[in-house]
Amino acid sequence: MFLPEPIYIAIIVLLLFLLIYVAKKLYTFSIIILNIEESIEESLDLLNHHYGKMNEVVQKPVFFDSIEIRQVVNDIKQCHFAILKIANKLTSDTGMRSEIKEKDSQDKELDTKQ
Repeated sequence: MFLPEPIYIAIIVLLLFLLIYVAKKLYTFSIIILNIEESIEESLDLLNHHYGKMNEVVQKPVFFDSIEIRQVVNDIKQCHFAILKIANKLTSDTGMRSEIKEKDSQDKELDTKQ
């Protein structure tokens, strides 16, 4: 039970157009993924830059006994750890690891002391 030849040709042409459509959608989707990857890399570079600057500030001793100043320094430390956690979450699939486990243990020690 064979179908007439024009039906086979129509099916092949339809499948060809469908293939072209899917290929175009795949190309568009891959360009979107590449753009997102590039923006994430730029964001990680920016986070890394600010993380280094915050690390320098956090390492300096505080000479004021004011509660407000100590709270601001504590907030800076929390932002410092938050930046590190965000960067680790964004790079977790690539196999990159940083000092998050060490910082988490220091976080827990600080929380228990306060």
